[in-house]
Amino acid sequence: MTAKAGRQAILRRALRITLAALAGFYPLLYAADRPTAALYALFAPIAVGLLSAIPGSGRRQALVVLRVLPPALALAALGTALAVNTWAASGGMLAVGFLLAFAAVAGPRAAGAAPGLQLFYILACFPPYDPDALGDRLTGLTVGILLLAATEILLPDPPVPAYRQRLADAIGTAARGASDTGVPAQDLREAGARMRLSRLPPSERPAGASRTDRALDQAGRAVRRLLDQLAALAELPPAADPASAALLCEVATVCDACAQSLRTDRPPPVPGALEQAMRGFRSARVHLASGASAPGPPGPPPPTTGPPPPTDVLRRQSRVLALAESARIVEVAVDIAANGPPAGRPSPHDLFWYAELSTPTLWARRVLGNMTLRSVLFQNAVRIALGLAAARLVAGSLDLAHGFWVLLAVLTLGRTTVGAAWKAVREALVGNAVGALAAGALLIGLGSHTDAYAALLAPAMLLGFSLGPLLGIAWAQGLFTLVVATAFAQMTPVTWQLSEARMIDVATGSAIGLLCGLLAWPAGARREAVRAMAGLLRTCGTLVPPTAQNLLTPSPVAPTPPRTLPSLHRLRLAEAAYAQYRSESGTAADDTGPDWHAVLLVADHILMGVYRLPRFGLRPGNGPSRPCADWARTSAARLDRETGRIASLLIGERPAPGAPLVPPPEGCSPATLSVDLEMWMTSLGLQLTRLEASVARAHGSPAPQGDRREDRREDRREDRRRGSRDTRSKCRHPRDG
Repeated sequence: MTAKAGRQAILRRALRITLAALAGFYPLLYAADRPTAALYALFAPIAVGLLSAIPGSGRRQALVVLRVLPPALALAALGTALAVNTWAASGGMLAVGFLLAFAAVAGPRAAGAAPGLQLFYILACFPPYDPDALGDRLTGLTVGILLLAATEILLPDPPVPAYRQRLADAIGTAARGASDTGVPAQDLREAGARMRLSRLPPSERPAGASRTDRALDQAGRAVRRLLDQLAALAELPPAADPASAALLCEVATVCDACAQSLRTDRPPPVPGALEQAMRGFRSARVHLASGASAPGPPGPPPPTTGPPPPTDVLRRQSRVLALAESARIVEVAVDIAANGPPAGRPSPHDLFWYAELSTPTLWARRVLGNMTLRSVLFQNAVRIALGLAAARLVAGSLDLAHGFWVLLAVLTLGRTTVGAAWKAVREALVGNAVGALAAGALLIGLGSHTDAYAALLAPAMLLGFSLGPLLGIAWAQGLFTLVVATAFAQMTPVTWQLSEARMIDVATGSAIGLLCGLLAWPAGARREAVRAMAGLLRTCGTLVPPTAQNLLTPSPVAPTPPRTLPSLHRLRLAEAAYAQYRSESGTAADDTGPDWHAVLLVADHILMGVYRLPRFGLRPGNGPSRPCADWARTSAARLDRETGRIASLLIGERPAPGAPLVPPPEGCSPATLSVDLEMWMTSLGLQLTRLEASVARAHGSPAPQGDRREDRREDRREDRRRGSRDTRSKCRHPRDG
């Protein structure tokens, strides 16, 4: 969204909230003479429209607003009942605060509605304890939310492309990239970058626990990887490789069918065509590596008629096979999103573990998986719940006038790091001080002229709800003080001391929020991100040696890959911690720390190799030669140690320097060593070197040894030399001939 579009969206939202609030407030206060109902009609649109992040636009947004109404009524009723004494209200605040904050496990949509719902309990749980007022409270709340839903229809925001549409566009770009040379490498990478969750509106992210959301999220990550792989292939010189061209054409066909299915809601083709093509591709590679021109008819294999092909052709085919596996994952994930449980057992099962589970089971796993002190969602929920409960206890014990402002300060000024919270509190106190002075002068100057306050309320709300988000916390708090003063002055006689009470309450809430932030995970998600990334590297590193051993073991049947569910669980926790860390104030543009995204890429590279190589990887014809097998086993063990060593560097330890990955010994041809295994481990070694460099820079340590940089330069020079020797094929696929 551009800056101009963002400003327009803020202005439209301010106008919607103002219209909805005043359309309920004025009639209930002046025509019906029901001040309690008027107060709730005023605050309901503010809670749902301003404090909450409601997804969608127009009718879709109105429907979501209406869904908020039942829990809002229940929370207002609960708060009214528990206002009987301070301890009951504080205990209820602890439970309600935790449950609503922990609802973030359901995704950004549930997390966006939580702050507004908190306010309905907060408003109702303060004295006076008056169960007879429950009817007026629920009436005002209902009127306010219904009016807000109406304004969402009358003044909608421009529609936002749904995630399915974005995914279909990305898959369509991949289809074009696999079928012709009309898509430059940079455009392919940009199409993949547009699918990053950080570039999507939170409401459109498939972050729920349902099977459909999980499948769409998996398809999005797979198509990002596919687009990057296609871009890397497009940058290589063309080669005479008809087999790769045929497989790329199949990739294009499958991707085009998946994109059309997402756009039209028609069922996608039954998965399996691409896997069959990959098996045929592997069979052709086996014959190619042995020197035969093509697989012949059933019977004894024909004698070898020529020398084996150049190794660089087989390496190129390894790249094509890797991107075909990414496209196959897109194919299966789109089928699961459209049709539910697949007809057959998807492979690899660990990657699609959710496909055959029921929705209640998936939700139970999501909740239980986050019920741990290592979950940033659990940490945030505990921090918010403790802060709100402490604020309610203090406000009730000290009998603060308008004590709900104490809790509102905790709710709106709380941050996930104590530094960000202190910055927000400083700005809020300055804004409240200026706003209190202005409100005090206004109350003294206008006195009891209610009509003047009624005339000023609309412009005060428009200014407060538009300039506040545009100019910052200080402006938002100062202008909101004016809104509160002009609203309360119409319901009951007030003096300049109302502004004084608001300042005291906000300062009290700020102090409580800061104290909770200082005592409960003051560093936010950074420490948890470090732990999660280090644990992810360690668990993924242990998968490298058994995968290498699988490729070195002659077997007519693909061996079972190592168990990957622990690594997948670690990957989910690491992604959640990384997402929370990037959402914290001041970290979005922080390039001084380790390259967390590179850690996720390393894990993804390892996991994809673990799944792909045992099934489709090229194996040595008669088993690996002893020197080549020794190199493979030694390199795999070294990579395992390197991932553990870099994990130790991440958490601040100082392990001994590692040794660089050496190239294979002379004579390791595809007949004596799997070229796919070699490329996988070599690429992993380069990724780990880059990751270590970013960790060293972040910790102020020396960069990795110079010989590693020279190794990378030599690799690039060798790639260029190989490219210059490639020839162009007569295949119909333009990029490959």
